[in-house]
Amino acid sequence: MPTNDSTTHAALAREHLRSLAHSTRTIDDPAEIYALLGDLSPAVTSMAQSLHQIARVHDGLGPDRATVAESRRSGRATSYAVSWELHRCAEMLTQIATGIDRAHEDEARISYGPADLLLTSTVSGINGTTATNDSLSR
Repeated sequence: MPTNDSTTHAALAREHLRSLAHSTRTIDDPAEIYALLGDLSPAVTSMAQSLHQIARVHDGLGPDRATVAESRRSGRATSYAVSWELHRCAEMLTQIATGIDRAHEDEARISYGPADLLLTSTVSGINGTTATNDSLSR
């Protein structure tokens, strides 16, 4: 595969993101979340970079390159609109990556015990009685 086959890479990214969405519907081990967030942040950053780069193609088009319905004026206006939207989306993704980074940092502070321990932990009452998490939620 050529190294600059952008459409193939975009199609592969779409498929991998679709697979990720499917696989994260249920996460059996919450300890995996740290690694997931660590991989997602740079992925989102790369997507932002790609959108900026695609937008720059429109930024650099000469005034006679783009046409819409054989109108160069409409072509320039539409090319500008495409560039604007792509740059705007890239900036949003940059903010999203920053949020994922913060969540990743916070996730690093969490430790998870065994699932059965979490489900059967007890709370002592004032009068010496105990209750499990399950009975507290009723």
